Amino acid sequence: MVFFVTARRSFIAAIALFALSAPAFAALDEQGQKEVAALLTFVGSSNCTFIRNGSDYDAKRAQDHLKSKFNYLQRKQQIDSAEDFIARAASASSMSGEPYKVRCDGREQASADWLREELRRMRQQATP
Repeated sequence: MVFFVTARRSFIAAIALFALSAPAFAALDEQGQKEVAALLTFVGSSNCTFIRNGSDYDAKRAQDHLKSKFNYLQRKQQIDSAEDFIARAASASSMSGEPYKVRCDGREQASADWLREELRRMRQQATP
């Protein structure tokens, strides 16, 4: 009987430890919503080519794709900042793991770097 009580306590402790170590995501706050919306607008209004899984896409299709991923991840409460949006939705294919790239004015770079730079620029402009 002692074995079962000890095993049960160990099992409960393991579940509690797992729950505490799992990443916690809060809902995206109003500022985060505005930043993600601005980043999506930035993507859609760019004259850049987006490279996803080896194929080229125009800015509008890229915007639609990223918005769809964002909406999915937000419903799952897996995004709580603009940085999470970039890392989880706009950096790589969730199917292949291949990084997204963007080609602007003949220069190719990782979409994550491009978007982080835009987020930094937006925040600097917003700071009085």
